[in-house]
Amino acid sequence: MEGSADPVLASRDRQRVDQTDDALFYRQPRLVVHIDAGAIEAVTEHARRLFPPDADVLDLMSSYRSHLPVDVSLGTVVGLGMNREELDRNPRLDERVVRDLNADPVLPFDDGRFGAALCTVSVQYLTRPVAVFGEVRRVLADGAPFLVTFSNRCFPTKAVRGWQERDDAGHVELVREYFAASGGWRGLECDGRVSRGGDPLYAVWAFKGE
Repeated sequence: MEGSADPVLASRDRQRVDQTDDALFYRQPRLVVHIDAGAIEAVTEHARRLFPPDADVLDLMSSYRSHLPVDVSLGTVVGLGMNREELDRNPRLDERVVRDLNADPVLPFDDGRFGAALCTVSVQYLTRPVAVFGEVRRVLADGAPFLVTFSNRCFPTKAVRGWQERDDAGHVELVREYFAASGGWRGLECDGRVSRGGDPLYAVWAFKGE
């Protein structure tokens, strides 16, 4: 499945330095945050502004922390990630699903289940991002936001070549292309370098709907 074509990333762009099974790389839990406090605050502020009250939330490629606002009432928060221990240690999750989206991008959820979705500092690892973005659209309710945030930090051996060869502005444009190619989104916007010093934080988001 991982070798299937992607409308945005050519075959060479989907290659990684480490082409071994992702399950081996993520088998070791990493109980740390991957961006600094200012960048985390920026993720939280975007979610606070975009996510409807009481929305069920899909935390895509989730791990040890979700960075969701504690002062906003949310519904069920479902984390989908690669490492069971990381998910189990995440206090914001109500449900946990272990899934390798590079092996199978199909999400195990009903159509329209969620009122919001986010993918935090992980989009650079997707080998078939357009398929995943299409699946996120499917499981969102009409008008629900999908918030994608990223910094200039990553596990370099697992980030796809198409990401590694672009600068920060190129990363923003690439994620915009993922939204455009997957179709069915409106209100596409982006925001860059919103971190208050330290790690930069970039955000690209859109809402389900034509």
